[in-house]
Amino acid sequence: MKSRLVNEISGQRTFVIVLDPGEEAFAALTDFAADRKVNGASLTAIGAFERATVGWFDPDAKTYRRIPVDEQCEVLSAIGDVALGDDGKPSLHVHAVLGLSDGTTRGGHLLDGIVRPTLEVTLVEAPGHLRRSKRPGLGVALIDLDA
Repeated sequence: MKSRLVNEISGQRTFVIVLDPGEEAFAALTDFAADRKVNGASLTAIGAFERATVGWFDPDAKTYRRIPVDEQCEVLSAIGDVALGDDGKPSLHVHAVLGLSDGTTRGGHLLDGIVRPTLEVTLVEAPGHLRRSKRPGLGVALIDLDA
């Protein structure tokens, strides 16, 4: 992974992050946020994966139904955010639309993705801190603006 701070103004940093082949995107971006002490941010990304898993949140089961994509796919769009989790560590929430070779797509919560050949990410830090709290009734952690 390579990254560059491309702008910083009034407490808001903007990073461009380029992931290398073989890197697992979700873990790499989580580590990046922790290393740079990013407590609130939005992110967008494009690129490709050699394989990935997206998920569809089942509110009745309170868990993600895993949707494996076991082939080379284009990251047509990935958008998400970073907030501090209940454990005080950065928590990513990313949705992705993945394009397959026949033109169909798979989409959902990005659970994992092995980069091939690259993933280009723009991460824009919020000047304030965001907090993500587990909602027991839902079974998922969501941004809590009252925290």
